[in-house]
Amino acid sequence: RGTLKPASPHLKSEPALVAGLAKATLRNSRVDWDKMVGDYSFIRDAIEAVFPGFEDFNNRILTPGGFRLPVAAAQRRWLTPSGKAQFKVMQGINEDPRSLICHDLVLTTLRSHDQYNTTLYGLNDRYRGVTGRRDVLFMAADEAEKRQFRVGDKVNMVALDPQGNRTGRRLDNLTVVVYDMAPGSVAAYYPEANVMVPLDSHDTESGIPAYKSIPVELELCEAPVETSGALR
Repeated sequence: RGTLKPASPHLKSEPALVAGLAKATLRNSRVDWDKMVGDYSFIRDAIEAVFPGFEDFNNRILTPGGFRLPVAAAQRRWLTPSGKAQFKVMQGINEDPRSLICHDLVLTTLRSHDQYNTTLYGLNDRYRGVTGRRDVLFMAADEAEKRQFRVGDKVNMVALDPQGNRTGRRLDNLTVVVYDMAPGSVAAYYPEANVMVPLDSHDTESGIPAYKSIPVELELCEAPVETSGALR
């Protein structure tokens, strides 16, 4: 049960949303969805029935601090044929190989500290020293200097197509934040930056949208602003 006052009496819990979808689509389901929404302990019973390590789930969560799930690697147990840790050397990750054609500057989307998936709980990001806002664009110091950008400058970001041409997908009036990150890349928060991702740009094996490799161009807004104390 949450500790904050709901923003509206009409808000539904996450289990209630999932259960509502299930009831609307799985007409012959044997699951008592209303029962689970009414008492989350029944959800935990169902988890215990199928997931190893959740035995006696409802009682164990009453222990102060909860309990730790078993992770073989954390116990130095390697579940491999050799019984030893095995490493693979990757040649790099490129979600959409077409973006290599125009990869001078690539956008990655990310979430802030006060965020769970696309749910925002606040406007602060203690991970990166940004407070009270999300309309920022992170880039390396060398990258900013090369493009003659300063901390606090306002920039517009335009997505490119696989041939390197400008598209209509754009995110305007982002404030430059210099951050320790790889050159040739910039970062912005999602879901705000989801508008930059084309529907047909995705990983060829998993089908996941290319949220981490979006070729973009930047343009400086006409009127730079003073550096805010909320940025570093």
